[in-house]
Amino acid sequence: MNISVGDTIPVWEMSAVSAEKMKTMAALLRDPNPLHWDKDAVAALPMDLGRHTINQGPLGLSYIVNMLHAWAGPGTLCHLHMTFPQVVLDNDKVTAKGIVTNIQAGIAHCEVWLEHDIRGRLLEGSAKVLLTEPSAG
Repeated sequence: MNISVGDTIPVWEMSAVSAEKMKTMAALLRDPNPLHWDKDAVAALPMDLGRHTINQGPLGLSYIVNMLHAWAGPGTLCHLHMTFPQVVLDNDKVTAKGIVTNIQAGIAHCEVWLEHDIRGRLLEGSAKVLLTEPSAG
């Protein structure tokens, strides 16, 4: 893979974040927080989020990981640090994006984020990605 500083990572889109997948993930994670499956609980918050459910952090992270794996291959992600400045809501169309900021010792240092067309960056952070897939076995 021929990568240079300043290269953009091909985007990865989620056309609509699924409320049903949030409910399933809440069960798998044994997450009792009703914000992930109860629209009334979200509507009661002192924020203007409307009647939605809030996506779990691990699901939002997975969109970033999917982008990085599609770009560099599975097993190449060696570091991911993210912040969550905004929530991801059910039915949001979100796009994972990134840019290579540095290359050092075969590792691409990247700025990565999850973006909503209107609300901007919902998640943002950094990743380190091996530029060659690790050998099997």
